[in-house]
Order: sequence, then structure tokens, then C-alpha cells
Amino acid sequence: MKLLGTAAAASLLLALPVLAQDAEVAGEAAEAAAAPGFPDEMVFILNSLLMLIGGFLVFWMAAGFAMVESGMVRTKNVSMQLLKNISLFSIACIMYYLIGYNLMYPLGAWAIGSDETGGYLGAFAIAALEAVGVGTGEVADISYAATSADFFFQVMFCATAASIVSGTLAERIRIWPFLVFTVVLTALIYPIQASWKWGGGFLDTQFGFLDFAGSTVVHSVGGWAALAGAILLGARKGKYNADGTVNAMPGSSMPLATLGMFILWLGWFGFNGASQLAMGTVGDVSDVGRIMANTNAGAVGGALAAMILTQIIYKKVDLTFVINGALAGLVSVTAEPLMPGLGTASLIGAVGGLIVVLTVPLLDRFRIDDVVGAIPVHLFAGIWGTIAVVFTNPDATLWGQLASIVIVGLFVFIVSFAVWFVIKTVIGLRPSEEDEALGLDKAEVGVEAYPEFS
Repeated sequence: MKLLGTAAAASLLLALPVLAQDAEVAGEAAEAAAAPGFPDEMVFILNSLLMLIGGFLVFWMAAGFAMVESGMVRTKNVSMQLLKNISLFSIACIMYYLIGYNLMYPLGAWAIGSDETGGYLGAFAIAALEAVGVGTGEVADISYAATSADFFFQVMFCATAASIVSGTLAERIRIWPFLVFTVVLTALIYPIQASWKWGGGFLDTQFGFLDFAGSTVVHSVGGWAALAGAILLGARKGKYNADGTVNAMPGSSMPLATLGMFILWLGWFGFNGASQLAMGTVGDVSDVGRIMANTNAGAVGGALAAMILTQIIYKKVDLTFVINGALAGLVSVTAEPLMPGLGTASLIGAVGGLIVVLTVPLLDRFRIDDVVGAIPVHLFAGIWGTIAVVFTNPDATLWGQLASIVIVGLFVFIVSFAVWFVIKTVIGLRPSEEDEALGLDKAEVGVEAYPEFS
């Protein structure tokens, strides 16, 4: 507790210079909200443009995940991680188009079969759910922007949830079992639970659940799915000894991992900023700017807190913890990036950074092998960020936030565990011990990332 208190105090000192800005920024937002708006046509154009730009940036996060994972795995498995990230993104886009979008926004603006963009399989899935009495939310209304822009933006979130799973299970899962799970995750698991909040479902209407850009709806979902897979899959060979000690397995490239972190940091401005979903008034533009500034502050707080705490605990600054600390700070502020001031956003992110440093060893204690640290970053920091909404948004209730975290967590973990179990039983998950020792680049991909170092 003393170490935690020291790191938290240091983070507070870092945030103090900007705490005084909170009231000033709130006044500025109130002034902007009172300003006159644009004509309807211009509002439609600007809103659509925001979603398109946000979609570009969130798409770029796919490169960030690929680089972080490539840097964190060993040389013999780099090509496999690159292949998985290309494949999962492509599958997510197809499955969200065919099924997921219309499950998440039932009978929405892209009504089933209305044109070439309607997800026909989605109609069957909705009918099946309705037949057994499972409601999937209210009819979506996205007439404020181009429906194609909305789909483009939303599909990137679906792909992000799938990307989170990839890094945790690296180095000891075969490509096809992983992709089979990705199909189920992106077609059913992610959109069904997302409809409960963003599709006007019961978490939104009955629990008052607030999750602005997806600390729970996106990030913890990927974390829960990854946790279920890691438990069933088991650890990499040689990771844990019989006496409980842990063998370090250093990644192939810290420059790649650091580049990936900065790409994700950049993409997060679209992830959170464009989740405002509107840029047609002066107030909306002011909010988008505030969201992006707070997003950056969360990452800064997470990185610095992780840096300080690793120095205190390990007497050296661990770069991998600082990378994941920044990402955890981003996840933490994602549930509510609009309401805090810069100082508060920094502190929320700082707690996320502390969580990563403290929970990575906890997973090792339970012999849960998370290669890139995705579970601490996306699941644990996602839970924290969702709870932290109650500190800055007066409309949030602790009961509503906690109950929604538990409901989403139970649904995603149980269904994911069942799907992983079926896949393991039917076709298996792991490569042979010989293939794992050889490396999946040679065993499954056939293209080595660094052949000269074989």
C-alpha cells in the first residue's frame, strides 16, 4: 500500500498544474453549447465526416495491435501474429456486415435487405432471437449522418475487440481455431452485448449504464474473451516452473512494440473523439476537442504512473510496463472522456497504469499466460474506467455501472469459454509440442519474419 500511495501521489503532482483548468473548460463548453448551429445539410455532412475520420483512425489501430504483438512475441512467432491481425480484421468486417451490425442496431437505418448493404444473415439471426423471446434493443435512428459512415465507424470497433484476443493467446494457438472463434466473437458475442447499451437495450434503458466509447462494451469484452481462451489453452511451454517461478520470454523487438503503442495512441483520438457522433454545432466541436485532450491526458497519466511504480518496485523502469501503462490509461479514460478535466483524466489514466503493473504478476501467480498483457490493459483497466465514470458524470450510478460490468462480463466469459471448449474438443487449439518449439512462423505460416536469425 505504501508503494501504491507513493506512485499515486506522484501522479497527483503531475496532474496538479491542470486541475485548475476544469472549471474554466466547463464554462467554455457551456458558452459553445449556446451558440447557433449549422443548416441541417451541413450538420449531416459534418457528422458523417467525423465518423469517417474516426473510422480511418480506428482502422489504423489494427496496425498498432499488429506492431505491439509483433514486438512482444519471440522472433519465431512474429509472422503468425501479423497473419492473425490481417485475418481477424478481415473476418470481423465480413461478419459484422453479414450479421453483427443488424444485431447491434436491430432493423436500423440499413434495414435488412433494403439494398446491397443490408446484412441478410442478420435478418435470420434477429428473427431467431425474437422467436425465443430475446430482445436485442430498439430500432436504431442514425439519420443524423450517412448510414455508410456509421457502419464504417462501428465495424472498426468490432475489429478492435477481436484484436485484443490475439495478443493474449500468442505463440501457442493454431491459426484456424483462432479464426473460428473470431467468427463467433464478431458475428454474435460482441454485437449482442453492444446492443444492450449502444443499440438502446436494457443496460441503457433499465440500468442507466454509461460507457461513452467502450471501456466495457469493447475493451473488457476482448479481455473477457481472451481470459477464457487463456484458461482453456494453457501457458506456453516452459513459461512456468513446478516451483512457481516464472521464466521470462523476452519479445523480439521493443522498437516495434513502442511504435505499435504510439499508433494505438494516435488511433484512440478517433476511437474516443469520433464517439461524440456529432460535429454539427459549436458545442459538439468543443466537446470533440475536449474528448481528444482528455484521451491524451489519460495516456500520459498511465505511462508516467507505470514508469514511477516499476522504478519503485523493480529498481529499474520496465519499458513493457510503460507501453502497457499508456494503453491502460487510454482504456481507463474511454468510458468517460468528455466530462473530466485534464487533471482528472490524467489521474484516471494513472490508476490504469498502476493496475497494469500490479496485475501482470497476479496473472502469473495463477499461471495465466498473457503474452502481451492484454488482460490487465483491456479487462482490468476497462473495469476501472467504467467504475470511474461515477466520479465525473453525475448521471452515472455505482449500481448501474457495476451491474452492467458483471452482466457483460458473465455473458462474454461464459459464452466465450463454451465456444473455446467446443473448438478445443472438435479441432483442437494448440500446435504440437514440436511445432510450438519450432515456432509457428515455420510450422503454420511458412514465412519467417526474420529468416536470417533462424
